[in-house]
Amino acid sequence: MLEQPHFGRRLKRLRLERGMSQANLVGEGLSTGYLSRLESGERRPTERAVTYLAERLGIDASALTAPSDGRSLSGVLAAVASAPPGTDETAALSRAVEEDAGDDPAARWQALWLLSRAAGRDGDYERERLQLLEIIELSDLLEAAELRARSQVQYARCTRALGDMRTAEPAAVAALSIARAESLPVSDTMAALMVLISIETELGRLETAGRHVDELERELLPEAAPAQAAEALWTAAMVSNRQGDHAAAQARLEAALQLSQGKDDLLLWTRLRAAATAAALQMSPPRVAVAERWLGEAASVLALVGTPLQVQEVRALQAHLAFHKGQLDDARTLSHGLLSEEDLRLSYRDRVRLSVLNSRLMILSGRVDDGIATLQRLGREATEAKNLDLAAHIWQSLATSLADVRSRQVPAGAWDQVDAGAALRS
Repeated sequence: MLEQPHFGRRLKRLRLERGMSQANLVGEGLSTGYLSRLESGERRPTERAVTYLAERLGIDASALTAPSDGRSLSGVLAAVASAPPGTDETAALSRAVEEDAGDDPAARWQALWLLSRAAGRDGDYERERLQLLEIIELSDLLEAAELRARSQVQYARCTRALGDMRTAEPAAVAALSIARAESLPVSDTMAALMVLISIETELGRLETAGRHVDELERELLPEAAPAQAAEALWTAAMVSNRQGDHAAAQARLEAALQLSQGKDDLLLWTRLRAAATAAALQMSPPRVAVAERWLGEAASVLALVGTPLQVQEVRALQAHLAFHKGQLDDARTLSHGLLSEEDLRLSYRDRVRLSVLNSRLMILSGRVDDGIATLQRLGREATEAKNLDLAAHIWQSLATSLADVRSRQVPAGAWDQVDAGAALRS
């Protein structure tokens, strides 16, 4: 039997990985109070409890009771740091964190940080969020301003990816406040300000975002390293795009791409090209030719070295590009195929935009009611979640689709079933 507190930590991790609350896990066989004491390490589990909990978790009991390999967290961190390039030490690091006694908060912070970054790269934002919550607690315990600011920045990015803007904004504000109050390096202040600008833009606060862009470009950009300067220009371009100044947006994107050299940071090089593609397709009118060029550059690299998440992001962009090129069958195949995947890793925003595209294609193919119903649902959800920029995109797409249907020859009776005014008011 694995001794406490290691058993409790392992049990809690397995429960959270399955998205189960304590009440969900115990069912009618145990009390939540008993489970809480098990997870905290206050009580040793009985064999009956182990068997019952393993059954509820859908695992073999050995997954709860297998002994530790005896390696300390510091030792595993050293092994991770010295591992050859391309070596995946995530599983070993996760086990070490699970079995860590918590005697070295700094080592635990570092291990959780590495695990959270790996989760984010995989598109497992919920796992990343849970790890970041503990990272934030450890940062406060360590009383290190840099760690506090960086953990809040990453938490803001993660919850933004989940579409939880109500949580993302306070985290970004906290990170910026810490960076300013503690006079942290420019890189930390820029990171906090950039994520705050992105959140403000999605919340529809373009005037506030614009003021922060001015501050970013005037006070911080001149002192930034090239990689972060490229990200700052991309962030500023997003605001210009939403404000309707597409010429300024494209100029900033071009400048950002010129700053990013693939040989220096291949990940950033490809990420910026993918992001620039999305921005170009959201311009009015869409910059299809330049988007196709940027996406082609990114796709050629990610086809060889991309993570599953990055490959999905490229496929989503290819669907949007095909739509704007008038290749509707290709766009339909790509969007429907991606949305049908069981392991869809896209962020909330990318997933919704792809669903919007798929709904527009449904409407254009004659499935008017289904497409409209999906767009209405997505629009309501985005509005209720305060993702106002995304909501505006959804409602505009619905209006455009209805106009397209009216201008085309649709299947007999299809349009008669649609009340355009009611659809837009819903």
